[in-house]
Amino acid sequence: MSLGVTCLPQNVPGGSAALSLELIQRAFRDTEFSVPTVNIQPEGDVTLVNLPTYFEVQFPDGGYGPDEVDRPDPATLLGYTVEIRPRLKSVTYHLGERTIGPTTDLGGPHPTGSIIQTYTAPGQQQVRVDIVYSGQFRVGGSGWIDIPGDVTLQGTPTTLTIREAESRLYTS
Repeated sequence: MSLGVTCLPQNVPGGSAALSLELIQRAFRDTEFSVPTVNIQPEGDVTLVNLPTYFEVQFPDGGYGPDEVDRPDPATLLGYTVEIRPRLKSVTYHLGERTIGPTTDLGGPHPTGSIIQTYTAPGQQQVRVDIVYSGQFRVGGSGWIDIPGDVTLQGTPTTLTIREAESRLYTS
């Protein structure tokens, strides 16, 4: 004899609580993500007019960066052992005079880096890198499953000083 249909199976006597995609998405959004910083070369956050300046994304030790695994408290996920893995979807470089991205290119140091800006005037520019994480989850060691949606984080700005070098000819 059927008594009916319910959307709350955990409230049915003898039923068990079901892990939902909504709980997984909430755990993903609650992940303490690593917020990237931008490394600039030449070092010291100072460059020269007409000198190629190289940019590279760096992930601090705090938080979970791309492909690192977070293990939320099972008590928040109905007792299930769930792993959350942030994935790099894209980064966007804000370099003052222009924006590069979204891209998956993490840049690099001089001379091999691929994210380069040559400034044409002295002054200061606020530079930063923003990141978009997608995510995956697995339950009890199963295969990884994509989580719908993303998380976008704004990076910490760094002040880059652009100076102009002047050459002088002296006679002795």
